[in-house]
Amino acid sequence: MRSKIISIGDELLIGQIVNTNAAYLGEKLFSIGIPVERTVVISDEESVLLSELDDSVNNYDVTIITGGLGPTHDDITKPVIVKYFKDELITDETVLAHVMKIFSDRKIKMPEVNKGQALVPKNSEVIHNESGTAPGIWIENNGKIIIALPGVPYEMKSMIEGIILLKLKLFFKNKFKNVIKQKTLLTTGLGESTLNERLGDIKEIIEESKLAFLPSAEGVRLRINVTAENEEDADKKINLIEFRIRKKAGEFVFGTNGERMEEVTGNILRERKKTLSLAESCTGGELSARIVSIAGCSDYYMGGVCSYSNREKLKILGVKAETIENYGAVSEKTALEMAEGVRELMGTDFSLSTTGVAGPSGGSEEKPVGLVWIGFSSAEKTFAMKFNFGERRDIIIRRAVMRALEILRRELLSIEQNYY
Repeated sequence: MRSKIISIGDELLIGQIVNTNAAYLGEKLFSIGIPVERTVVISDEESVLLSELDDSVNNYDVTIITGGLGPTHDDITKPVIVKYFKDELITDETVLAHVMKIFSDRKIKMPEVNKGQALVPKNSEVIHNESGTAPGIWIENNGKIIIALPGVPYEMKSMIEGIILLKLKLFFKNKFKNVIKQKTLLTTGLGESTLNERLGDIKEIIEESKLAFLPSAEGVRLRINVTAENEEDADKKINLIEFRIRKKAGEFVFGTNGERMEEVTGNILRERKKTLSLAESCTGGELSARIVSIAGCSDYYMGGVCSYSNREKLKILGVKAETIENYGAVSEKTALEMAEGVRELMGTDFSLSTTGVAGPSGGSEEKPVGLVWIGFSSAEKTFAMKFNFGERRDIIIRRAVMRALEILRRELLSIEQNYY
């Protein structure tokens, strides 16, 4: 089983928009045993899409096209599809009613051009778009499937998860010879090479399966890929590999698959009925933003203080003037007092603080760009840890946020604060 993704849009080619659709589709297609072998990004040009469609029909079982389904002149997907398959566009009255209702509900007069979104290839199946106006298109051609979907990510994802994955599994149910499954372990607190060294001989861990190291600014993802004759055997293989990895590096594994650190720590706080507050300087509210991105965080997150200036550290958090004068804003002592101050101010069980030099200027030989102190406070103890997160401002902030959450996770689970 082979699949291909075609992403259409000049905005993707010039870097105006990041092509997240391809990554998402690659993951979803792999999950049902139709791995992507080719991904292309093309311009809004008829001849280019015609060429790619020819390649798809001749070489791939499934092709998913995203983009080019809008109502304007540069949206070429439907006209090119009907030209290639010698079809014609007809009005789908159900789609037209849906489009008209969307504008009516919003109390906006529908432009005449939007009626064109109800035009679909005559010999296709329409995929309803609950989240937008452009329907999806499903075409069967000599046992091959061509699917055209909107380029808007949330519209495309809704259609993929709502119906398309199921349709693909049913269509190809007699062609799947093996079960392909994957699981991703999420690690933080050590680099790729250190993690690799810690795991030792990878072949002994994975045997005939595959393990990919996917590093980022916040940690390393370990993607396990297995192939088996059935679901049960695939799960057994994944579970054995995960057991072996956790045995050697379990303290650094904070979650699996699509979990986020803020979600993991939030769940632990909720389960233990504990509360958290924050005092941020160099992270400028980013740590708070990550926490409140999780629905239901009001169960455990009481609030935070973005004390970017020394005045606010003194006035709101109660950091001593002599601390700033003698040690500076970026120091262990200041991080400790920030953490203690916000915990007392908010009346929480735990608190975190961040203070550092995010750059690109402001560093010194003693306190270089990238230096960050992260504080933790509870009724039992208060401490601060020193880190250097590199020289890029955005990366420094991301790493500081991730490390602060990891410090919290380890304290909640009574894991030694151990980093590389």
